[in-house]
Amino acid sequence: TGAIGLYNLGHSCCLNSLLQVFLMNIHFTGILRRITVPPCAVQRRSNVPYQMLLLLEKMQCGKCKAVRPIELACCLSAHRVELFVQHDAAQLFLHLWNLIKKQMKKLELVEELSDLYTICIQEHLACQNCSFEIKNNSSMLTLPLPVLDSSSHKLKTLEDCLQYFFHPEELTGQNMCFCQQCGRKTPFLQSMKLVHLPQTLTIHLKRFCFEKSSYIHKLRHYLPFPQDLDFNEVLTENQCQADDSEKATWQYGLFAVVAHSGSTSCGHYCAYIQSLTECKWYCFNDSEVCQVSWDDVKCTYGHSNLQWGETAYLLIYMRKHPQ
Repeated sequence: TGAIGLYNLGHSCCLNSLLQVFLMNIHFTGILRRITVPPCAVQRRSNVPYQMLLLLEKMQCGKCKAVRPIELACCLSAHRVELFVQHDAAQLFLHLWNLIKKQMKKLELVEELSDLYTICIQEHLACQNCSFEIKNNSSMLTLPLPVLDSSSHKLKTLEDCLQYFFHPEELTGQNMCFCQQCGRKTPFLQSMKLVHLPQTLTIHLKRFCFEKSSYIHKLRHYLPFPQDLDFNEVLTENQCQADDSEKATWQYGLFAVVAHSGSTSCGHYCAYIQSLTECKWYCFNDSEVCQVSWDDVKCTYGHSNLQWGETAYLLIYMRKHPQ
């Protein structure tokens, strides 16, 4: 099953949780196993994909309940990933992924890695006085979903968060844009349209927000997310920019949840991951790994009154029907 724990090296719960999510994904490890091994010892020590591969083999071959990711941690430290400090899981995930992609030598593996994780969005600006439009496609590694609307009201479900993210916004008053066709600033309609979803989709619930005092506040309120997610049922036609063959692949099943407990200054991460070979859920809490139920995973929906309670921070969905 690969359900082996990782010892905490000192504030490494965030790193451990993300490593488990990477290494339990058989699509990712299928790419990892085909990397080019660096020729000399110095290069091998500083190569993140290679050190992840060694860790994977140690986890699969060892008879211990947990292993120490010391060599990988030292490798990451050489690439300016700080050790023994609290990390933000969304930021560290981006940093890790960029390091992995940068150090893969085979171009076909770099392309496969990008295809596996990259989301494509079209940013759309339309002048409300004339027909002038600006369209730009952009790629992102995670879908960053607000959990509050513009009036600071709590969004009630993951589907509500998705609808809000892709909902058009009117740019008026001080937010007006310069229209080349009108020759002046005019009201614009700004919208995001979904173009492409990857095989492994990572959703970032933006539960950490800045208050007016510049204090980072954690939003703990209840926010349920489904085991099965069909984007065709959540988004409207106007919120998509894709053909029918692309939309046919937009059915997903939940694969993992990276959950955060505690406060912004003193917190802890763990990962709930469904084994793709057994279809059983496991909780990876550093060196402790145990089988759990879906009801246990649902405990990460959040609760405003529980200061130390777990809340889902990253949701990783897996495409149900690969292209």
